[in-house]
Amino acid sequence: MNYNLSQLPERTTKPREQGYTMVMDKGMSLREVEDFLEVGGAYTDVVKLGWATSYVVPNLKRKLEIYREANIPVYFGGTLFEAFIIRNQFDDYRRLLDTYGMEYAEVSDGSIDLDHDRKCEYIRELSKAVRVLSEVGSKDAEKIIPPYKWISQMETELAAGAIKVIGEAREGGNVGLFRSTGEVRSGLVEEILTKIPSDKILWEAPQKAQQVWFIKLLGANVNLGNIAPNEVVSLETIRLGLRGDTFSHFLDMDAVDPMFHPAAKTGKPGTSMPRG
Repeated sequence: MNYNLSQLPERTTKPREQGYTMVMDKGMSLREVEDFLEVGGAYTDVVKLGWATSYVVPNLKRKLEIYREANIPVYFGGTLFEAFIIRNQFDDYRRLLDTYGMEYAEVSDGSIDLDHDRKCEYIRELSKAVRVLSEVGSKDAEKIIPPYKWISQMETELAAGAIKVIGEAREGGNVGLFRSTGEVRSGLVEEILTKIPSDKILWEAPQKAQQVWFIKLLGANVNLGNIAPNEVVSLETIRLGLRGDTFSHFLDMDAVDPMFHPAAKTGKPGTSMPRG
């Protein structure tokens, strides 16, 4: 960091298993990737090439090389996996991962109806060669999955070999974990956390209010995903309590300047107001 400040929450360091920031690359150019990495690379743990953008983006091989040179792993979006599966091209998908030297893969069923046992089999097969992130939840806003089913699927997918399970939200943050307004389905999240360790969940939270909600609930080292490249530095300040949304969240009020104590501001007995 550029200078010293006390009372900041301790952040895990890379490579880390908790405190992930997963960034969504929706088709950035090579120059945009380089510019992003210059300021955001230090705070980025993994990059997802959103849905099937890797199929159409120019200079894919060079883009992957740039990320690797920055020691940031990349994976193809889960929709691409689904596009191969629905076409009965699983072996082609595995060859694709080999061709591009991918170390991660996402297994999802947000756009297709995939038997869950079969999904777990794909996770088991892929986890023999790569680190698998499996996504739970639907991209269909009309499809409401009850909490017990989220929990059951997360448990079985972790048991099948996924290193983390992803809570679906899409790139807009308006399905799955969230209502159409972007509001967190807090009861769902809290119920999931009664059974699934928080370090095993990567919460898709593209909107600032969603990021703030999870940080206040689970702390600076919550795993968050679908972060826009130009929001990575902003997110890091929110994690550290250096933006208004979380400014007081991590402070020890007994250690701050007494004039800023709530009691001092209200003039309660036992405190002295600053003199003019």
